[in-house]
Amino acid sequence: MNPSWRKPAGMLLILAIIAAWAILITSLSATVGRWHWTLQLVFYLVTGIVWITPMKPLLRWMEGGRR
Repeated sequence: MNPSWRKPAGMLLILAIIAAWAILITSLSATVGRWHWTLQLVFYLVTGIVWITPMKPLLRWMEGGRR
């Protein structure tokens, strides 16, 4: 059984998505910091969960090649 190139490529893509998402959210911190604390809480809870959305298809692709 030959090792697949998809797993290392997928892991690098996952790291890139996480880094890009963190940079995007961090760049908004000055604006979000002026909001009421409850809005900040909701914003960071939602953005902390939303980044997971593209992971399921990516993991599926890494495992079997299906999109």
